[in-house]
Amino acid sequence: MFFCLSASCTSETLLAPVKIDGKWGFIDKNGEIVIEPQFDWAWEFKEGLAGIKLGSKWGYIDKNGNIVSKPQFDYAWNFHEGLASIQLGDKYGYIDKNGKIVIIPQFDYALWFQEGLAMIKLGDKCGFIDKTGNIAINPQFDLVWDFKEGLASIRLGDKWGYIDKNGKIAIKPLFDLADDFQEGLARIKLGNKYGYMDKNGKIAINPQFEDAWNFQEGLAMIKLGDKYGYIDKNGKIAINPQFDYAYPFEEGMARIYLGDKYGYIDKNGKIVINPQFEEAWQFQEGLARIKLGGKYGFINKNGNIVISPQFDNAGFFN
Repeated sequence: MFFCLSASCTSETLLAPVKIDGKWGFIDKNGEIVIEPQFDWAWEFKEGLAGIKLGSKWGYIDKNGNIVSKPQFDYAWNFHEGLASIQLGDKYGYIDKNGKIVIIPQFDYALWFQEGLAMIKLGDKCGFIDKTGNIAINPQFDLVWDFKEGLASIRLGDKWGYIDKNGKIAIKPLFDLADDFQEGLARIKLGNKYGYMDKNGKIAINPQFEDAWNFQEGLAMIKLGDKYGYIDKNGKIAINPQFDYAYPFEEGMARIYLGDKYGYIDKNGKIVINPQFEEAWQFQEGLARIKLGGKYGFINKNGNIVISPQFDNAGFFN
């Protein structure tokens, strides 16, 4: 039986998946159970639907807990741009929000749509399809990532470069790693050092870091020596490397790891929530998932526990 305990589970209601006694359900931002734990796995809600697993099969529910696509798939991704990648047997295809198969499972692998195109794999080569299921960019690459800001990173042999949406090489494969473009820059690796490149293929920040991540909210996490800090888009140190690990900024705050605990800093590098958690994740919709005493709960941006750690696992609010 699938039901919602709340009187107002609208499409705007923010819910998070939680695991209790081996089963997954959903809570609201007050910590109240809205969809009873009954699933063997559950994804976060995306575009109003969430993938759920019952037994060995995947389907989808709405925010009232109603099944909109019965569990029948061997795997199922979240919805992106109105479609979701599903697996039937050893092939991947796509369904719409009514659960109707709109692109017949025929691919050896397939991911979500991004900027109108989705990565697919035929044999040992990767390419892209459009939303009608037609091949938009012929499978010819050894590996590809999503399109972001009009470009997608591709691997040919052991080198990475970028293509545009016509499949034309926009930046030659010259790099040992090339990540998505975010905020106009992409993380690249040359040899054993990380730096950043602009959309013209010009090195914007010289490879000099032992580790690095994409820019988010104007800053990027980098590693110098054995400590992590942050740089701005000019490549200048914005927050001195001092943390044992660090993560991208979300909603104005970033997770950091000091000693054996997680906490949070602001964009000035000030610790605003003391490292105290066994695990911690980024803020989404004003709340962050944390782990204390082996259980998962949620804190607000003041560091106050607003949903007590009580769950065996938990996802994000969406």
